[in-house]
Amino acid sequence: MTHRTVGHPAGLPDDPRANVTAPTPECPVEITLAALHGRWTTLVVRELLHGDRSYSELRAALPTLSDKVLSDRLAQLAEAGVVERDRRPGWPPRVRYALTPSGHRLGPVLQALWDWGAEASARGSRAGSGHETSPVH
Repeated sequence: MTHRTVGHPAGLPDDPRANVTAPTPECPVEITLAALHGRWTTLVVRELLHGDRSYSELRAALPTLSDKVLSDRLAQLAEAGVVERDRRPGWPPRVRYALTPSGHRLGPVLQALWDWGAEASARGSRAGSGHETSPVH
């Protein structure tokens, strides 16, 4: 985790790429969002955070996910350098999917997204019930 730099609010990087007026493909945040883009992607990553899995193990863990979408997400994650595909010899050939070291670093990112969403959900339910919400510190 980077340290807060004097003159930069917490959460904002001291990096010239952050001083843009429109999203750019070179922006690290945009790169991360592109890697996680698409429905089901975060759940596939979540499953692989538990360890390497075969295609059928991923299907069993996410039973309502279609074969097409699972194949698309695995290909997308492999292209982004998040997942590696390990084809093992034999008949029938066996394939295992595992997170790369870069993919493992998404674990805390997903946790931060979860935490933020849980707090927002709690604030929303309190706001809807007439209770005053407290600021996040």
